[in-house]
Amino acid sequence: MSKAAPFRVALLDSSHDRASFDSDSEALNRYLRQQATQDVRRRITACFVAVASDEDQRIAGYYTLASSSVLLEDLPAATGKKLPRYPSVPVVRMGRLAVATKWKGAGLGAALLADALRRAARAEIAAYALVVDAKDDAAAAFYRHHGFMVMPSTPATLFLPLSTIKELT
Repeated sequence: MSKAAPFRVALLDSSHDRASFDSDSEALNRYLRQQATQDVRRRITACFVAVASDEDQRIAGYYTLASSSVLLEDLPAATGKKLPRYPSVPVVRMGRLAVATKWKGAGLGAALLADALRRAARAEIAAYALVVDAKDDAAAAFYRHHGFMVMPSTPATLFLPLSTIKELT
């Protein structure tokens, strides 16, 4: 008998318990509790939540995705040489990624990142990469561990070409 997945990932909706979410970051807690549904309604971002299978709509983690762009000149020179000479390149930006304190160390952050990469790579609207803005050195190390490269002009901004994901799937 196969074991059920411990989490399911879904678009944030009114049935999810945002009020009880608690991560190590008050800013990320506050965003989910007070701002996320407005941003979703206004189509500024899409918010995906991981809900523990054994709990009643309690959010274990979340991330947001939005369309964005980066200047071609901000990419590493070797990367930029392979792209058309447009001033900017379309990307998907993961604005936030948070895991509830209860689930830290369980691999949920990596699972949410993998889910975000799959969604971005499957999108029918073209984008070159998934881009993240690391909030601190630990976050930057997390993304580098998962293959992200640093933008030379802004070291806290990292990216991973979506063609990399398509090759793996």
